Amino acid sequence: MSLLVGALTMGLILALMSLGVFVSFRIFGFADLATDSILTLGAAVAAVLLVGGVSPWVATAGAVVAGVLSGGITGILHTRLRINPLLSGILVMTGLYSVNLRVMGGSNVPLSDAVTLVDRVRKAAEGIAGVGAVRISLWEVPVGDLAVLTGSFLLVCLLALALHLFLRTDFGTALRASGDNGQMALAQGVSASAMLLVSLMLTGGLVALTGALLAQYQGFADVQMGVGTLVLGLASVIMGQALVRTRSLGVSLTGAVMGSVLFRLLVSIALRWGLNPNDLKLITAFFVLLTLVLPGLLDRLRKGKGVRHA
Repeated sequence: MSLLVGALTMGLILALMSLGVFVSFRIFGFADLATDSILTLGAAVAAVLLVGGVSPWVATAGAVVAGVLSGGITGILHTRLRINPLLSGILVMTGLYSVNLRVMGGSNVPLSDAVTLVDRVRKAAEGIAGVGAVRISLWEVPVGDLAVLTGSFLLVCLLALALHLFLRTDFGTALRASGDNGQMALAQGVSASAMLLVSLMLTGGLVALTGALLAQYQGFADVQMGVGTLVLGLASVIMGQALVRTRSLGVSLTGAVMGSVLFRLLVSIALRWGLNPNDLKLITAFFVLLTLVLPGLLDRLRKGKGVRHA
C-alpha cells in the first residue's frame, strides 16, 4: 500500500509538469526540449534556498519565477531571433545544465537538514490525527504519506481548475486561437508570437514548480533528475488524450492528469514485478512507444470493424 501511495503522489506531482507540457505542446505543437533542464532548475533553486533557511513557500515561489524566466528565454530565441523551435529548446537546455551546476554548487543538494513543505504537511497531519499510521484494509499507511497524497491531489485540482479558467478567458481564448490558426489570429489583431511566448513562460513555471515539489518530496535535488522529463510529459498528455477521447478543454486537462498518474503507476508496477532499476529507462521508453502507437492502432481497428459492419 505504501508503494501505491508513493506512486500516486509522484504521479500527481508530475501531473503539474504534464499540465505545463499540455499548454505548449497541445495548443501550439511546441515540444520544448528545455523542459528537462527547467525541472532541474526548479529543484535546484528550491533546494539551495531551503538549505539557506528560506521559507519553503518562498523557495517554491522562487523556483517558479526561475522557470518562468527560462521558458521566456526559449520563447525569445524562437519568436524574436527566429531560431528553430527544437534548436531553441536545445540551446536553453544546454545552457541551463551549467546554470544548474552553478546554482547547486555541485551535482547534488541533500535536504536532510532543511524544513520542506512535505515535512510541514506530514507534521501537521500527524498532530491532527494523533497517530503515526492508519490501517487501510490489511495495510498500515503512515498518516503523513496520506496527507502528502491528499495535498498533492488538491494542488493539482486547484491548478488544473485555474488553468482551465484562464484558458477560457478572452486572453486564454486568444492564446488557444493562436495555436489553432496563427494567421487567423493575426488577422484579428492577436500576435501569435506573443501568445507562444506566454505559453512557454507558463509551461516553464509549471515545470519548475514540479521540480521544486519533487525535490522536497524526494529529499534532494540532483542535476540529472530532469532527464526524460519532456518525454514523460508528452507521453502523459498523449495517454490522457487516448483515455478521454475528446477535444474538450476541461476533459483534456483532466486526461493529462490521469495520463501522468497512470504512467507512474505502470512504472511502479513494473518495478514491483521485479524489474531491474537499471532497466527503468528502457521500460519507460516502451511505455512511451505504446502510448504513441496504441491510440492510432485502436482507431484503425474501430474503422476496420465499421467498414465490415457496413
